[in-house]
Amino acid sequence: MKNRRYGLLGAIAAGAAGILVGVLIALTSGANAASTPTASYGGYTGTDKPGPGGQDGRGGHAGESALSSTVSAKLRAEAVKAVPGGTVDRVERDSGDATYEAHMTKSDGSKVTVKFDKAYKVTGVEDGMGK
Repeated sequence: MKNRRYGLLGAIAAGAAGILVGVLIALTSGANAASTPTASYGGYTGTDKPGPGGQDGRGGHAGESALSSTVSAKLRAEAVKAVPGGTVDRVERDSGDATYEAHMTKSDGSKVTVKFDKAYKVTGVEDGMGK
């Protein structure tokens, strides 16, 4: 009888521990899924848009490739200096006439593309989302 009681208590304890682990995983996963990362890069504050050219700097068009987080951060900081009050939508390696580009939304809602050379220096700001 005594062994049966300990077996039952052990099973209850194991079940409770399993439930606790499950609840903790669910809470942690839900918190991460519900939160949208907010970045701050030299004056840029806001959230990146998911999808092509999103948070990890994936290019949005053919020939445009991913950027490291270090390069992305440098470009974002320079883009915000070039377009004060603007929000960086995405940064990417350019497949056109520049080395890199940042697609931005200006404070008035209009779209611009900031072009960069290989040293991360702004070479121009074009109206629209690029050619």
